[in-house]
Amino acid sequence: MQEGASTQERANPSLRDFLRYLLGLGTWGFGGPIATVGYMQRDLVVDRKWVSERDFLNGVALGQTMPGPLAAQVVMWVGYLQRGALGALATAAAFILPSFILVFTVALLYVHFQGLEAVQALFYGIAPAVMAVIGVAALKLARLTNRIDVRLWVISSVTCAVTAVTGTEVALLFVGAGLLMVLWDAPPRFLPWSSHAGLVPWPVFLALGTDASGSTLLVLGLFFLKAGAFIFGSGLAIVPFLREGVVEQHHWLTQRQFLDAVAMGLITPGPVVITATFIGYLVSGPIGALVATAGIFIPIYLGVVVPGRWFIRYQDRAPVQAFVRGATAAAAGAIAGATIVLTRGAVVDWPTAGIALAALGFVLRFKNREPILVLLAAVAGLALFPLRG
Repeated sequence: MQEGASTQERANPSLRDFLRYLLGLGTWGFGGPIATVGYMQRDLVVDRKWVSERDFLNGVALGQTMPGPLAAQVVMWVGYLQRGALGALATAAAFILPSFILVFTVALLYVHFQGLEAVQALFYGIAPAVMAVIGVAALKLARLTNRIDVRLWVISSVTCAVTAVTGTEVALLFVGAGLLMVLWDAPPRFLPWSSHAGLVPWPVFLALGTDASGSTLLVLGLFFLKAGAFIFGSGLAIVPFLREGVVEQHHWLTQRQFLDAVAMGLITPGPVVITATFIGYLVSGPIGALVATAGIFIPIYLGVVVPGRWFIRYQDRAPVQAFVRGATAAAAGAIAGATIVLTRGAVVDWPTAGIALAALGFVLRFKNREPILVLLAAVAGLALFPLRG
């Protein structure tokens, strides 16, 4: 009887339950958006059954057609399903808060001590270990998405290859894959998706993304608004975009400082785009950190909330379901391709290759032990970094 009541409670969670879970995920969710989506799929869909598989995949599909990192979008989508726009805002805040506090604190120390040699050593060990976590998460997401549909596996393979070869995520492939499945499975008289989703935030932030001659805070805010509006999928795509603006265009940071900022985004839990907090602090102190963080997440939030009501209203229609299948299959392929690209930068010598293989064995052997893995990898990095060739 007690067990039945517990099952019923798990199946009907409150918004507070989601906030508590996402606060924890934002604290221990290492591995960036690819791994974090895998955690949510495992915990919310499979284990706790708080979110249906269909709703979760809809969130993944919507996220891949809207600007921003996938994990933050799915988090906002979960909140939107619970309490609309305010629910999306609440879940986003819970997820982002832990990593914001951590990165803000490290940025403060960084300004005073000017150097992160210890962080470089940590990243040397953590990065290859995280690749194992990401790889397993990507495989699970692909299996969940494609099942036995050969067409979807072909779509995933193509997007994987394109992402791996180009080193970036081609957003049009997600939309194209969705429209291909619409034409294949449910050819409509018109495509409602093309007249609603994705068009609201982009023109606004395209206008805002032009050069501004005002204060540094204004330019900083507009730059990160544009970054949030035009970066798709994982943190993979945001790095070259940020480098171009932060180092080359505005000269806010040196190359070394930028690499340190990227390292902080990669080795801390939560969304990789929390790098914006670190950069904002280095440019304009605490206010700059807040402006940059708000700037990069506003278009991500709008990209979920604005088309969300339409997406829910029409999700039962055959063309929408076909689009979801195609876009999500493309997302799974892009995630796999991103894993390949990220691994090239993380596995740089024999010690890091050994860490990656050991981490893969750890992930396959022990479930739900990612924080322990990150801790062990950090220790290995500190020990091996001074000995590298």
